[in-house]
Amino acid sequence: MSASRPDHLTEPVAVRVLLLGIAFAFLALFLVLPLVAVFVEAFKKGWVLYLEALVEPDAWSAIKLTLLVALIAVPLNVLLGISAAWSITKFQFRGKQALITLIDLPFSVSPVVAGLVYVLLFGSRGWFGEWLQAHDLKIVYAVPGVVLATTFVTFPFVARELIPLMQAQGSEEEQAALTLGASGWQIFRRVTLPNIKWGLLYGVILCNARAMGEFGAVSVVSGRIRGETNTIPLHVEILYNEYAYQASFAVASMLAVLALVTLVLKSLVEWRSSRQGAEAGLPAEYPGPAAAAAPGSGPPSVRPQTLAA
Repeated sequence: MSASRPDHLTEPVAVRVLLLGIAFAFLALFLVLPLVAVFVEAFKKGWVLYLEALVEPDAWSAIKLTLLVALIAVPLNVLLGISAAWSITKFQFRGKQALITLIDLPFSVSPVVAGLVYVLLFGSRGWFGEWLQAHDLKIVYAVPGVVLATTFVTFPFVARELIPLMQAQGSEEEQAALTLGASGWQIFRRVTLPNIKWGLLYGVILCNARAMGEFGAVSVVSGRIRGETNTIPLHVEILYNEYAYQASFAVASMLAVLALVTLVLKSLVEWRSSRQGAEAGLPAEYPGPAAAAAPGSGPPSVRPQTLAA
């Protein structure tokens, strides 16, 4: 029985055991078992065939394209996310609520619909199709289309992590820095960025994981051209449809490893953020102002000698 809770608020042991049992059973059935099955099937025929499936030209092309798309989409979303969060939390303007709604749009729109929109805009029969063909530019069924679709579906992750964090922190530190003569860039680099670093890193981790695992929107705009526009998820589907099960599970295991790495990084960020807040004597929470506004990451940056740098 917990000493920190009154008896009338403490569940009976049987209830706690039952709830924990249901939770662990659900996780084992729907998460752990499928994950184990992926690796079992991937290594079923040995390491040699596993490595051959990964270095096969089409698979290697899909891996390189997935990494390239992530390297483009994630920095773009970081820039867009910080700009949107800064505008929403630091300024008052007409259409502010509309902007927040638009940021959430990729969460409510099916990725397939998002991909179809880009086809209708940039396809050969789309609104800009004739102009693109006249200038020998290709977006749909090419790498630019994959990047656009991925950027669209992953846009909210960084912004949605930063907006509540920056709203909770307020703008007092930025205003104090401004009165000390700091420029806009100095305020952002010395005050805002240290305060949001953990929330930003958290959003980048989630954004990168989604970018590498996106299927719906990319499948529409890519054309699924082997060796050219296939990403890892699309290549897995093609191999599976061709009954190349061992190869498909081998490539899929890379996405599974990515998911595990994402969970580890996410846990490390949460632990580091909570620890920083605990050292400051503040409640441990993430994301939130407790960790990000801890001494050493925020207020010291508004000292005159620091801002003069």
